[in-house]
Amino acid sequence: MSRSDLDRFDRKLLTLVQRDAGQTADALAEQVGLSASAVLRRLKRLRETGVILGEIAVVDPLKTGKPNFFLAALEIERERPELIARLRQWMAAEEQIQQVYYVTGTADFVLVVVAPDVGAYDALMSRLMADNPNVRRFTTNVALGVGKRGLFVPIPD
Repeated sequence: MSRSDLDRFDRKLLTLVQRDAGQTADALAEQVGLSASAVLRRLKRLRETGVILGEIAVVDPLKTGKPNFFLAALEIERERPELIARLRQWMAAEEQIQQVYYVTGTADFVLVVVAPDVGAYDALMSRLMADNPNVRRFTTNVALGVGKRGLFVPIPD
């Protein structure tokens, strides 16, 4: 499904469920101007076509053990497709790595990592280096506080 296949109802639904996926079909229908059954059909189609990738609960980290957030910038040796694919697969399999960005600039990847403490972060990065010899080096920034955290994607009208 392409951007042009999304009508104004789809766009409004996507905005609403990104803000609160727990809303009932009736509540969504009222806000969008459709019937609850039409909303359910549209949401089903958006899931089946991969527009909606998943629905998650956003957990307050302060109420679940106050983990630390680390921003790691990785530099790789060679940009061979098979080596990059292997590294991406490794990072995708690690629960502590929340986000991975392939970027331009001095780093090749920027990671958002959550860990209970510096020791756990260090252990993860030691494994990353040992399991991925194509990673030349990494630098780390420790988040002292979180001003905003989210995955909201603005949907233009």
